[in-house]
Amino acid sequence: MKIKWLGHSSFLIESSDGTKVMTDPFESGSYDGAVGYAPIRDSADVITVSHDHADHNAVDEIAGDPAIIRGGEERTIKGVVLRGVGTFHDESKGQERGRNIVHVVDVDGLRVGHLGDLGHLLSDDEVEAVGQVDVLLAPVGGYYTIGPEEARDVAEQLGARIVIPMHYKTEDLGFPIQPVDDFLKLMKQVERVGATSIEIDKDNLPDKRKVIVLDYK
Repeated sequence: MKIKWLGHSSFLIESSDGTKVMTDPFESGSYDGAVGYAPIRDSADVITVSHDHADHNAVDEIAGDPAIIRGGEERTIKGVVLRGVGTFHDESKGQERGRNIVHVVDVDGLRVGHLGDLGHLLSDDEVEAVGQVDVLLAPVGGYYTIGPEEARDVAEQLGARIVIPMHYKTEDLGFPIQPVDDFLKLMKQVERVGATSIEIDKDNLPDKRKVIVLDYK
């Protein structure tokens, strides 16, 4: 399995047979230019959307004819199993920012969890519904989502072996959120790979939780 970070909360997860699942594509230039990441040029077979905000649901800008998944029951598309678990965008059960879907993607014998804009720690029922994950794509910037401490705790709740941070302050994102370094200070094993993508195999998962920081350009 290959995971490529496209920026913000958008990743391209590619299976060994070439099936491409894209998460939360952003609208470049949205929010009065605050989302300054370059437009996404990659195509996809499937797109998952955690919630309907412009920095997460720009599905019309993605090439190809992808299936769009916004939650709901488990389904299998080109050998990839996908399902969604309902959560919230805030700590007030959605009263501030609405609902959020955690998407779970089973591919090549690995389970990937994409938290979207999760705004709270998971309940016991939500942890059970998501299940243990091998790779966790987690927002760490705070303010609109969980912050560094909560992201660390959710990784523990889900037993993640690899955590790839997302939704944090960069030079191309003008949101008032924290940089990735605030999260990295809390974690014991951190690797900056110096690339936009990484290949992960079920036979080479780390024994202890590891944070992998990807570039987006």
